[in-house]
Amino acid sequence: MRRRTTAVAGSLLLLTVTGCGAADMTKQASPFANAQGSKTVNLSVQSWVGAQANVAVVQYLLEHELGYRVDTVQVDEVPAWDALSQGRVDALLEDWGHPEQEQRYVKDKKTITRAGDLGVTGHIGWYVPTYFAKQHPDVTNWKNLNKYAEQFRTPESGGKGQLMDGSPSYVTNDKALVQNLKLDYQVVFAGSEAAQITQMRQFAKEKKPFLTYWYSPQWLFKKVPMTEVKLPAYKEGCDADPEKVACAYPHTPLQKYLNTDFAKNGGKAAAFLKKFKWSTEDQNEVSLLIADQKMTPEEAAKKWVDSHESTWKAWLS
Repeated sequence: MRRRTTAVAGSLLLLTVTGCGAADMTKQASPFANAQGSKTVNLSVQSWVGAQANVAVVQYLLEHELGYRVDTVQVDEVPAWDALSQGRVDALLEDWGHPEQEQRYVKDKKTITRAGDLGVTGHIGWYVPTYFAKQHPDVTNWKNLNKYAEQFRTPESGGKGQLMDGSPSYVTNDKALVQNLKLDYQVVFAGSEAAQITQMRQFAKEKKPFLTYWYSPQWLFKKVPMTEVKLPAYKEGCDADPEKVACAYPHTPLQKYLNTDFAKNGGKAAAFLKKFKWSTEDQNEVSLLIADQKMTPEEAAKKWVDSHESTWKAWLS
């Protein structure tokens, strides 16, 4: 499965995201916001900070190097595909895989065009803090999780071990996995990425054990080292039936997509977005500046741009 949302298709769900894990991109002032007749690019930005890091750097370069005005809209993943198809946004820079939308818009309607790899591979998994894994090495095999259920129990988990998830709007396999693997655990939602980060940092500060749904790339690994619990190996199609899933999450090369008209007629901006490709380390560097050091996305982008000219110059050539 992917990190995605359950919003109704066709609606544009706007999000205002706050807290240590995110920033509201819609409130970042563009230096070209009042420019008469300036070329405009509309970017979709998702609620997690890695996606915001992509948009921050792209926005900065489009504005300062190519002279575009950039507008950003925070929108959940499924509605973002609808908005992209309809031309309400021009680009989606980080997609974790949505086969239904790909079939409908890329293959059938051809209103959305692939724009290549982001350069980052995404992976969802279950993690425990590394300090706990060092004390109990066998916890990293799912078959031993029930042995530790009592240590992972919280007031919210109803007498079972707690498996902490983030936003209830993310579609995950976790409830099915707990049931199908016969684990003595309860999925408990923190509410958002930011709330989940706050909870994990508090657990880590107190050196408490925890089991959590989490994903990479993510800057928090630098602050709270975590070790993945090995679930049954992922095989193509093992997650096809959401009710019967009993396997790990896949590793997913993250993709970019453009509105097809924009891909054809978007000039230098479209060409630049097709060439935009960076590493997990690059994304995490900018994410850390935004989420942990509390820089605005524009400040974080400028700092990264100032020190990585050889990387981004290739995107403009």
